[in-house]
Amino acid sequence: MNAVPWITILTSIPLAGGLIVINLPAEQKKLARFASLGVSFLALIVALVIWLAFQKSSVDLQFQELHNWIPTLAVQYHVGLDGLGLLMVLLSAIVVPMAMLASWKIDDRVPIYFGLVLLLQAGLFGTFTALNFVHWFMFWELSLIPAFFLIKLWGGPLRSAAATQFFVYTMVGSVALLLAFLAIFLATNKFDFTELAELGRKGTLVPALSEKLGWRELTTRRLALVIFGGVFLGLAVKVPLVPFHTWLPTAYSEAPTGTTMLMAGLMSKMGVYGFLRILVPIFPEEMRWVLTPLLWLTVVSIIFSAGAAFAQRDLKRMLAYSSINHLGYCLLGVFAAMSSGAALATPALEKAAALNGALLQMFNHGLTAAALFWFVGLLEERGRGLRGLDDFGGLRKVAPVFCGLMGIALFSSLGLPGLNGFVGELLIFKGAFPLAPWPTALSVIGLLVTAIFILTILQRVFNGPLNEKWSNLPDLNLQERVLLAPAIALMFVLGIYPQVLLGTINSTVVQLAQHLKF
Repeated sequence: MNAVPWITILTSIPLAGGLIVINLPAEQKKLARFASLGVSFLALIVALVIWLAFQKSSVDLQFQELHNWIPTLAVQYHVGLDGLGLLMVLLSAIVVPMAMLASWKIDDRVPIYFGLVLLLQAGLFGTFTALNFVHWFMFWELSLIPAFFLIKLWGGPLRSAAATQFFVYTMVGSVALLLAFLAIFLATNKFDFTELAELGRKGTLVPALSEKLGWRELTTRRLALVIFGGVFLGLAVKVPLVPFHTWLPTAYSEAPTGTTMLMAGLMSKMGVYGFLRILVPIFPEEMRWVLTPLLWLTVVSIIFSAGAAFAQRDLKRMLAYSSINHLGYCLLGVFAAMSSGAALATPALEKAAALNGALLQMFNHGLTAAALFWFVGLLEERGRGLRGLDDFGGLRKVAPVFCGLMGIALFSSLGLPGLNGFVGELLIFKGAFPLAPWPTALSVIGLLVTAIFILTILQRVFNGPLNEKWSNLPDLNLQERVLLAPAIALMFVLGIYPQVLLGTINSTVVQLAQHLKF
């Protein structure tokens, strides 16, 4: 099975498909839509083949491909998958067809739109599988370019400002990331993530940085923190963490529905993935030096974003801030796992629980957020462009199926037991409480505020007296119900039997927890 270059095949499918579709004549709208959807389903099939062939008990990277690319610069085509990468690949393969279906009615420059979505998917696949920094960085940036144009060309009234802000923020982060890794290369002559992780584990990376790059004004510790800070900034902007978040609400609210689904469901996970693939393995010592500020920064992100969501009146902006809140929980689990846990009887077990929860929450939030933004898009379409919290009321009477299905997705986001959002948060808090008690305890405030604003959505939009303006608002038709059904069903499956995912990622998590031993 490993003799087949499955990862190259997987990445090439949307890359080639996107280049073909984007060059179709503008009048070939129907062909562009169906060809793109067919390509995305083909990528999903390949992702499922890889998922089924993946050896769950193995801690080694699987499906590896290694070829020299630019040997003098230590640049290799090196790809591979562990549980973390595989989980993100599967999420990407699921959400992209959802985003395409949500964008089906886009009628302007259709081939370019759907071609850009496929190129964005190729960037995601490459980011989640590449193990050499140069190769990884190319795909990291590839995902940025289609997203910029998707916002700029098909967004709302403020699309130009939103696209520019998104581009500037992420580009600044990317430049910081690139400079930091160039410094690492000058000190170690390595770009490979696995080799750099080994240097980080042995504690030899910092001395190498000091020896090759030491400046008189900077101590070894300060130099290491500067380089660590560059990588941290590039990833924190992508998540984003407060205060690097200000681009997100405008970008999410102005982007077309399908693009918002891609950004919330997938692109934000690139940042958390980078923390787990790069910062934790390569910079474990530096993360411990600044662990307390990182934990409190996460607490601020969780509580502030939940409060900001509650203060909004635009449904898209509410869900945008809610995304920051949920990703804050993921980083809470990651950062808590960096603490020593010396006073605990089984610190490795608690770290594994926190990390399992973080990975599971990444997947669950990606699925739920994409579905919620799809529902808001459908509501905006029916509401003649309106999507305000106070624009509706009593819709349950005229659109009961719509309200029921969106209610399930909202309760999933809230973390209701029996739905997918519950298990990830439970594992995060179960592992994080013993490892970082005070930050975790304060983060519970975010859960309370989240429950309040989600119940407010249900009350203001769906319950109460019917606004007669919407007495003829149509419910979901049969086609829409069929299209939304798989996402809703998956929320129940993962809520009742999370072992579907946990069984695949646990070996990777256990190995990572062992790597974090003091």
